[in-house]
Amino acid sequence: MSIRRAMLTRRALTAVAITTGLVLTVAGCGGGGDEKPTSEKKSSNTKTDGESKGRGQPQKPAEGSTLAEVKGESGLTLKVTSAKRDDGGFLTVEGTVTNGSGKAWVAASWRGDERELTKNGGSMAGASLVDAAGKKKYLILRDTQGRCLCTRFTGGVLSGQSVDWFAQFPAPPEGTTKVDFQVGAMPPAPIKISEGE
Repeated sequence: MSIRRAMLTRRALTAVAITTGLVLTVAGCGGGGDEKPTSEKKSSNTKTDGESKGRGQPQKPAEGSTLAEVKGESGLTLKVTSAKRDDGGFLTVEGTVTNGSGKAWVAASWRGDERELTKNGGSMAGASLVDAAGKKKYLILRDTQGRCLCTRFTGGVLSGQSVDWFAQFPAPPEGTTKVDFQVGAMPPAPIKISEGE
């Protein structure tokens, strides 16, 4: 009899605790009257969305700013539009590749020769930076599973199509401002490094 009474008491206390928690949760979501007007809400939300989209992903390069442009590999054109040093000790290089070959291009020769990089498929994984003055070569960064921190050209690039790309490298020393960007059989593209914002 006492066990049954104890069980009923526990159930009642549990129900009261759950009900109290729900009431407090609903009261906390009540919106205390300090709401912003609709127009302010939209502008602040838009800003927040834009900021979150920019983190961890490369932003589209500004139109007309080209650091280097090289042509080669059966009608491909590679443009470098940005090379920015990040606070975390990385260098992010961005640009576009245009396929003028007359057929689809799969970037197989751009994925690199290292066995670990072959899992990246058609990508910028084989890209590198060469610091001629410092006599150093910087390879693309990758995660612990061997995936490059770069663009993968999933499905290839159709003839006449231009595609944005990015690639991340360890940043050269602060005094280094010029490097050559190389990928596949494309000619080296001399670029100037700028400081991140």
